[in-house]
Amino acid sequence: MNQDSPDGASRFWCGIDWGGCSHHLCVLDDNGHQLLSRKIAHTVDGLMALVEVIASLAGSVRIAIERAEGLLVEHLQQHCGAEIYCVSPKISARARERYRMAAAKSDEFDAYVLADTLRHQYAQWRPLAVASPALAELIAVSRDRQRILDMQVDTENRLRSILEAYHPAPLHLFSSLDRDITLAFIRTFPTPAQASRITTRRMGGFTGRHGYSGRQKPETLIARMQPHLLSASEGTVAGKALAAKAFTEQLALLNTHLRAHDKRLGELLDMHPDTPIFTSFPGIGPVTAGVLISEMGEQRSRFPSAPSLLAETGLAPVTKASGRTRQVRFRYAANRRMRHAIDWWMFVAVREDPWSADIYEHARAAGQPHHRALRGLGARWCRILWRCWHDHALYDPVIHRRATAA
Repeated sequence: MNQDSPDGASRFWCGIDWGGCSHHLCVLDDNGHQLLSRKIAHTVDGLMALVEVIASLAGSVRIAIERAEGLLVEHLQQHCGAEIYCVSPKISARARERYRMAAAKSDEFDAYVLADTLRHQYAQWRPLAVASPALAELIAVSRDRQRILDMQVDTENRLRSILEAYHPAPLHLFSSLDRDITLAFIRTFPTPAQASRITTRRMGGFTGRHGYSGRQKPETLIARMQPHLLSASEGTVAGKALAAKAFTEQLALLNTHLRAHDKRLGELLDMHPDTPIFTSFPGIGPVTAGVLISEMGEQRSRFPSAPSLLAETGLAPVTKASGRTRQVRFRYAANRRMRHAIDWWMFVAVREDPWSADIYEHARAAGQPHHRALRGLGARWCRILWRCWHDHALYDPVIHRRATAA
């Protein structure tokens, strides 16, 4: 017999060991007795059967799974009334040692460990929140934008390496390699021989066709290019020119995709009610606001205190104390997207906000490295952000100056 919860309903604990082609479900009652252990295919019929099994459990159902996003998680959130808990793979790996000393591992056993660990520790964890359609799209656009940006940087570095091997002139002509006019120049003049024949009139026509806004005259551009008209051997030039054309087309396509994501990100931020709160802070632009809103979510109960937000973002250090030994270390277990967004926020705030610049300079004068000073400043700003976010209030620099003066 199952023990009943305080409201009289039976409680069931489910563990799902997810996989690419199939998942394994384990269901325990409140006494820890295994009621079901079943393999579920990652198909339409399989996921429907999973929902039916969970729906057949008459009582309170909680599910543990080792991921916080994905098709399986969203399917459960949409079709099940159960609470879903994301369990860190490190926690589940350590939990296996409570049941077996051997290093044996199977999907069935992992699902059981997840279910039983949830049964004992669910009170210490928070269930996953169900994102609204607007927030879900913002999360997808923000994260995929970062993936495109990573590919863009990687492609730009590869193209730079190719040009340095046979045609370095385009690298010194315009402000950056990923600009559209630089890519157009490489497509139009893919070899050093072709670039060396450019006249002032031809350079003027090229910049005019591509809307060049660098305010440099054609003769200045030619003079800037002349010292770098180096050339490799004939065979190397022919082979590298083909690769340069391919990577140029890839980089141009990624630029187009990035602009499309930036446009959609701006539209989603205009529709989200929390956007004015985040953009009222100095140093937060649309991209940083999109990352912070999508990663923090909409439920204020997820971060009941400012220290909980600092821990999630990696701004709170980790203290290890044992006997007479005490060490304060960098926090590695954190949301890296939020950590990087706050680093960029602080980098911009130091340049735009006098109070931030003063805090940063004092930290640097005290001997702190650059990133350590930014983390210290970020911890101060995150406490203010948490307060405004919880109160649904815009950042007011007057109140901030009054509080710091006091």
